Amino acid sequence: MSDKPQPKTEKKAPAAPGAPAGGPHVRRVTVLNRYGIHARPASLLVKAASRHPCDIYIEKEGLRVNAKSIMGLLTLEGHCGAVMVLTAEGPEAAEALDEMVDLFDKKFFED
Repeated sequence: MSDKPQPKTEKKAPAAPGAPAGGPHVRRVTVLNRYGIHARPASLLVKAASRHPCDIYIEKEGLRVNAKSIMGLLTLEGHCGAVMVLTAEGPEAAEALDEMVDLFDKKFFED
């Protein structure tokens, strides 16, 4: 077993069995990069979110913002270790979350 901390992301089922298709997709992520969600990571998240036509939100401690808004993302105060919930609904929702979770897992290419 490695001593290196592993990314803490959880994948949730997009919808309960029998629920209508196209329900919200939800992922829980932990901010792993040393300086958290500052301007550069926020910009990467906005670019990733903006490539998809679905509605995407990021929530931390009850504050929910549109993932396509850099100012909204900066208000979340996403420090290292913060847990955030990503929610997407609509066309390409799963793909959008996959792309965004990948940024968190790769520490926004900073470390």
